[in-house]
Order: sequence, then C-alpha cells, then structure tokens
Amino acid sequence: MPNKSENTKRTGGTHPIYEEYESFAFHPYNVLLILVLMSITALFLAFSAAFIYTRVQSQLPPIKLPIIFLFNTLILLGSSATMAWAKRSYKKDNTKQYQNALVATIFLSIIFMIAQFFGWRALFQQEIFIYTDNSAGYLYLISGLHFLHVIAGLPFLGMFLWKAHKQMKEPVSVLVYFSDPEKRLKLRLLTIYWHFLDGLWIYLVLFFWINYLIQ
Repeated sequence: MPNKSENTKRTGGTHPIYEEYESFAFHPYNVLLILVLMSITALFLAFSAAFIYTRVQSQLPPIKLPIIFLFNTLILLGSSATMAWAKRSYKKDNTKQYQNALVATIFLSIIFMIAQFFGWRALFQQEIFIYTDNSAGYLYLISGLHFLHVIAGLPFLGMFLWKAHKQMKEPVSVLVYFSDPEKRLKLRLLTIYWHFLDGLWIYLVLFFWINYLIQ
C-alpha cells in the first residue's frame, strides 16, 4: 500500500491542500489550540498564586498529597506515550497499531479518572475536605479542573477511534483515511493537548509537593 510520502513524490510536490494543513503556525485550528492552552495556563497559574497567597496570609498548615497522586502521574505519562504511539502509527499507515494506541490512551485516561477519585478519598481520610480551609478548597478546585480537562479530551479520542473502526475496513478506505490532511492535523493537535495535560499535572504535583516542604 503506498504511503502519503510516496503519493507526494508521484505528484511532483506537495498538493496545495496539504500545504494548508502543514502550515502549523497560522491554520485556524492551530491558533484555536494555542489560545485554549494559553487560557488554561493562565487559569492554573492564577489559582496557584491564589493558593500561595491564601496559605501565607492565613498561615495555613501544608497539605500532604496522598501517594496515589504520584501513581496518577505515571498513568498520565503512559497515556502520553500511547498518544505518541498513535501519531507514529498514523504516519506509518499502520492500521492495527493506530487503533490499539487509541484504545490504550482511552483506557489509561479512564484509569486515571478512577484513581483520582481514590486520591480525593485519601484526602478525606486525612480529614482534608473542600471546606476545611481555603488552601484545601484550592487543592480540590485545581485538581478538579484538571480532571474536567481530561474528560473534555475523551470525546475527541473516542471520535478518532470510532472513525478509524468505521472507515478502515478495506484497503481503499484505509488509504483515504491515512491520506486525509485534516485528520493528520487534528491528531497532531490532540496529541499536543494530551501532552500539555500531562505536563500540567506534573507541574501541579510538584507545586503542591514543594508547598508541603515549605513549612
């Protein structure tokens, strides 16, 4: 089965429609993603600053994160790896691995969400509730917002998987699917979003851990 690079060589260059989607900086989808990521970053930085200000002003005790929060970090790193696997498989026109990578990413994301409930339960067992004090409230708010952003990405993953199963039933449809520049762009953007969420979670865990060390 000819891949996309071979098709490009046969046409003697890059098709104009491919040039449109390869222009990463100025395509509307890319601009939209950049704005979304900037907004999310600003939101979490604002809540981080509010957490520090509240703790210092009220002289609140530090909050120790349950160990399961570190376990959740490993799960998210795994989901980042599977998204990168999906992207590589797409570029190689590897149908089976592409679908398996998407399934693995969805599975790990669901495991993360389930584990996060256990993380909040561990906080309850430490008698740290959302109403305990303002810093505890910010902890639940920040981790809850991250949880919601993971949920927001799942429908897109599900749509990719559904379309892959629907359209990859015969060689011709497989070729059409892998040759679609819009799908390639959207997969790249979704991969960036997923890596961003993982990096954001690592930042949050480190942020609360450092705050715990600063008595």
